[in-house]
Amino acid sequence: MAQDPRDDYPIELTPPDITPYRDGGTVIDYATTLDSGKPGPHAMISAVVHGNELCGAIALDHLLKREVRPSRGKLSLAFMNIDAYESFDPGDPTTSRYVDEDFNRLWTADILEGERDSTELRRARAVRPLVHSVDFLLDVHSMQHTTAPLMMAGPLPKGRAFARDLGIPDLVVTDSGHAAGRRMRDYNDFSDSASERNALLMECGQHWEKASAELAIETAYRFLAAIDLIDSDVAAEALAGKARRNQRYIEVSGPVTIETDAFRFTQDYRGLEVIPAAGTIIGYDDERPVTTPYDECVLIMPSRRLRKGESAVRFGKFVQNVG
Repeated sequence: MAQDPRDDYPIELTPPDITPYRDGGTVIDYATTLDSGKPGPHAMISAVVHGNELCGAIALDHLLKREVRPSRGKLSLAFMNIDAYESFDPGDPTTSRYVDEDFNRLWTADILEGERDSTELRRARAVRPLVHSVDFLLDVHSMQHTTAPLMMAGPLPKGRAFARDLGIPDLVVTDSGHAAGRRMRDYNDFSDSASERNALLMECGQHWEKASAELAIETAYRFLAAIDLIDSDVAAEALAGKARRNQRYIEVSGPVTIETDAFRFTQDYRGLEVIPAAGTIIGYDDERPVTTPYDECVLIMPSRRLRKGESAVRFGKFVQNVG
């Protein structure tokens, strides 16, 4: 598939060689678990759930090269969709998001334990025991367009509170995911309000901009500091000169799920546009107009992947108090 000329962003990042991390001392390739030997939670930072999202791989490479270690509990650093990541081509950078299907739409027992097969499903099944054992997850991603970074905190109060603990980035989105399938962030106890297990998904900026990698590294340290998993002096050195953000919250009412093979937007939306009036037509799903459901509607991550069954965009609104 040829790259859309509207998405011809410069490639400012170089994907790190992750082959040295294939044997991380676990039974799962490209997953390293560091055990402090002291009581504490098991935290994980995951990267390259989508193969063309390089910033997470750069953040994990940074932590591993600097031998960052947990001061208590355990820390797992995991590269997820290896086959997609290894297919990344700077000349056609949009096509390595996945090999067969979206790795981040598979995270229910019915799918993981079902009979379907794909490259992504085989990998998800392999890493599932690790994900299942984690108390705190930071899943690092990036976005198609150059828009402000977003913390995808989920719909539960515990996710929003976790985002506040990190204090990064400026915008926190509370959402319930996609009709096409459940994300890893919402797997199992992460989406149970009665469980203390918690997960965040960080969208660090445009896929290949330098700033996305810098933010991924900062977010990783803030995540580890928020759960008291690294020494305070390590966190202080890594975060020196980096201030906590004054966060604003966007509450998502739901995604627009594409129903036909002929979806189109009325404008070249890039994300975070605020549409003043309810009922404004922002696209057509074949002949059916797609309209904003309320005044001051925020468009969250409008997609270029306008395929039947996938999310075209999510509708949200700024809120003052998210509880």
